[in-house]
Amino acid sequence: MSAISIGQAVVLGAVEGVTEFLPVSSTGHLKIAEGLMGIPVEDKAVVGFSAVIQVGAIAAALVYFGKDIVRIVGAWFRGLANKEERYHHDYKFAWWVIFATLPIVVVGLAAKPLIEGPLASLWVVAGSLIVGSGVMWAADQMGRHKRGEDDTSLKDAMWVGCSQILALLFPGFSRSGATMSTALILDLERVAATRLSFFLGIPALTGAGIYELKDAIGSGAAVAPLAIGTVVSFVVAYASIAWLLKFVAKHSFNSFVIYRILIGALLFGLLGMGVLS
Repeated sequence: MSAISIGQAVVLGAVEGVTEFLPVSSTGHLKIAEGLMGIPVEDKAVVGFSAVIQVGAIAAALVYFGKDIVRIVGAWFRGLANKEERYHHDYKFAWWVIFATLPIVVVGLAAKPLIEGPLASLWVVAGSLIVGSGVMWAADQMGRHKRGEDDTSLKDAMWVGCSQILALLFPGFSRSGATMSTALILDLERVAATRLSFFLGIPALTGAGIYELKDAIGSGAAVAPLAIGTVVSFVVAYASIAWLLKFVAKHSFNSFVIYRILIGALLFGLLGMGVLS
């Protein structure tokens, strides 16, 4: 893939790893990075590269939350076989994740022409970054931060799961930003909101990654940049997840709000000057 060198693959892998799970829009950051490095963002090989390295970030989440995932999936299977096990929170939570993932799957398939067409505009990404910042700030102010992870319900999961549709239709909104904001409005405390965002995002992101992988591999992407970018994305995403959970335990989301506004303004500026299109 001549469009992306090894060095650029490292940079883009790092950008993907840092931003995939932070509430700051990985799409916007990747496009800005590609534009600044002179990479043709419309090239199918570049689009495919971005899809593949996302798999590295998803894998990092699967590994980081591996014990939780094994526990929840194990409880689900035990509940299917034993009625008494169905009263456990993990069994119920597994079903909630499944139910809460269905809306984004349906909308993603139904609205694919719009998502890959007009809504993919970087002007939409820039505007969504700024609008989403306002939503996140309001959610953090409104939320009472009093409910923990064990206090979640099917209603919470459905609201948070459905909020992923905002990021699907308006990519700069950020999937993490939309889900965390919704969880905060439902009065979950920040760590619980962040963890719920991860658990509900893993199935959707995994499915999307697998769905896009076949097209990405056939887009003319060279193996070396793909492999290096994916590995870098995995390592950086793992560290990013660990940092985020520690950060939100002691801080508000205001830092992300300010940062998103600045990135949104930067993106508008780059678009206005013709650096990005």
